[in-house]
Amino acid sequence: MAQRRRQDLILERVQKNGFVSIDELVEHFKVTPQTIRRDLNQLAEKKKIRRHHGGAGVESSTVNTAYQARKIMNLDAKEQIARVLVKLIPDGSSLFINIGTTTETIARALLGHKDLRIVTNNLHVASILSAKEDFSVIIAGGEVRNRDGGIVGEATRDFINQFQMDFGIIGISGIHSDGTLLDFDYREVRVAQTIIENSGQVLLAADHSKFGRNAMVRLGNIDQADHLFTDQMPSKEITNILAANQVELHLT
Repeated sequence: MAQRRRQDLILERVQKNGFVSIDELVEHFKVTPQTIRRDLNQLAEKKKIRRHHGGAGVESSTVNTAYQARKIMNLDAKEQIARVLVKLIPDGSSLFINIGTTTETIARALLGHKDLRIVTNNLHVASILSAKEDFSVIIAGGEVRNRDGGIVGEATRDFINQFQMDFGIIGISGIHSDGTLLDFDYREVRVAQTIIENSGQVLLAADHSKFGRNAMVRLGNIDQADHLFTDQMPSKEITNILAANQVELHLT
């Protein structure tokens, strides 16, 4: 296949899925990793994509990938993360769960638990968990984002501040190489900050595509988490931050 045609197809896959890994492109196009890296670097130089560790994503720090596309992006990795994370949650626990397709996957994995008390600003999470009669599910008040069912705003923060929970399960859009946690909506970020402040333990769930991904709003830093769940070993810079701050890394 000609290089130009392959790069056009790579660009289509990135725009459709939001993120593609080098491994999946190697498998799809039956070429070497070096060839794919060269293609991605050239596309990045033309500002058509954004290079990340292990792959590439859409070139935008202001607009997130569409919700339906995010639901299927790296789904296997999200499910692996969810299976490992929920093992840390004892029956009878109380927990916050924030907005995101990763946290929705975690919610499905929690259905095998008993007697959980959940506060969430994610309508999809509430719908998933309300299927269990022994779960108490409380939905935060606020403005509902029609694009993804997230609930945000000052009223949401005020509502979250009424609770002190055992665990806060946090998903994130991007993680900078210096450990900064990044997202696209400042209102969502402020709610997530409030969840962190009111959680006994913070469980951060992020598949490999989130590392190096750009977004314009700072949430905080990875050192605020107690546990990080991810599917690939992060960079040395990130692992050094985790070790220095006693954040436990769980590779799935």
